[in-house]
Amino acid sequence: MRPVIALVGRPNVGKSTLFNQLTRTRNALVADFPGLTRDRLYGDASVEGRQFIVIDTGGLGEGEAGVEVTMAEQSRLAIAESQIVFFMVDARAGLTAADQSLAHELRLSQKRIVLVINKIDGVDEHTAVAEFFALGLPEHFTIAASHGRGVFQLISEVLADVPETEAVVQEEKGIRIAIVGRPNVGKSTLVNRMLGEDRVVVFDSPGTTRDAIAIPFERHGKAYTLVDTAGIRRRGKVEALVEKFSIVKTLQAIKEAQVVVLVLDAREGLVDQDLHLLGYALEAGRALILAINKWDGMSDYERQRLRDELDRRLDFARFIKIHFISARHGTGVGELYPSIHRAFAAASCRVAASEVTGLLEEAVKMHQPPLVGGRRIKFRYGHMGGNFPPTFIIHGNQTADTPAAYRRFLENLFRKTFKLEATPIRLEFRTGDNPFKDKPKQELTTRQVRKKRRLLQFVKR
Repeated sequence: MRPVIALVGRPNVGKSTLFNQLTRTRNALVADFPGLTRDRLYGDASVEGRQFIVIDTGGLGEGEAGVEVTMAEQSRLAIAESQIVFFMVDARAGLTAADQSLAHELRLSQKRIVLVINKIDGVDEHTAVAEFFALGLPEHFTIAASHGRGVFQLISEVLADVPETEAVVQEEKGIRIAIVGRPNVGKSTLVNRMLGEDRVVVFDSPGTTRDAIAIPFERHGKAYTLVDTAGIRRRGKVEALVEKFSIVKTLQAIKEAQVVVLVLDAREGLVDQDLHLLGYALEAGRALILAINKWDGMSDYERQRLRDELDRRLDFARFIKIHFISARHGTGVGELYPSIHRAFAAASCRVAASEVTGLLEEAVKMHQPPLVGGRRIKFRYGHMGGNFPPTFIIHGNQTADTPAAYRRFLENLFRKTFKLEATPIRLEFRTGDNPFKDKPKQELTTRQVRKKRRLLQFVKR
């Protein structure tokens, strides 16, 4: 068993900075203001061959009201899950009443508490450390997490009794699902409902989630990774720098996902920002499912009007699966999983080249390609070029001139035949080189000219 270390402390003492140092990632957002981290964030770390798990948490010990209450619950759950707690304090701010209160609470947890005095750079170390002796914690270390100073020594001494093991590459198993949408549409509520526990912070205020939180779990023996993301507003309304970084993390989560669940607010309908997110997911080639949340409590007239609006505005992407749910009450949430599996199977499908070529032949029999410059487009063979999204490569003559209408005909035929549900597909047309294009033209003999004239006269008659 790898030891689990929870990073705990007041807001803005450097917990996320230390998390990034230990995991050698930038998974935790870092900014110079308190309250940025709100959910538990897990990471794998290794120092000198010693493997361990580190948990980043939100701030504790200061004015727990509103969303801070739920943040504090997440931090206390992290403490309960850990064997070692790094109690982080700020050397520049000095000892505060909140630090003393938090130290008392941590002592009651019966965990191994290690006092980590951060931001030691630029201050007199001995003076800064002296006042923290009043906390009565026997183990203490001084670090500057932003520069990595003292971090190596901290882990080496704390985990001295942990045996060295070979680094194990943690391969992600199962389907990676990104839950995305505008702020306050119920993404975190849906994540908790799908997990069956209050894993992420939920609060009735836009912008509660600020980071992309990846949560591996199992359901009915099948593995998944669920990613809760920050809500994306219109570009003109984005002002805070942290929100811009949150948006980048959300867009990155979409690209790294295999299935995207776009959550919409049924009471607000389908707005332009929803369409922008939908378009981005489709351009990234991700399988897509729409979850229309807050469906409960609407009248029959409102529901029918919403259905009509979805039919009208999503006419260009009728392959997308739509679910009407209530994340708060759980209505319809369980039905998302079968659609997620079908979408994943479609996006990751493999089709033999013989099947693709055979379908092309059937398509030509059903509806021949048009003439281009007096010559008919000819398809010779096709094969798959990749997944996520399913990509089909079609070879032939003049294929680059295939008109948009015929491309749509082929796309619909491929989708129907190979049962490609909830995923975009891409058709790439490639034209073979003309073997005579680089050869000099040869002059025709008198006999060849006469033969050509007789042939043209015969065709005209």
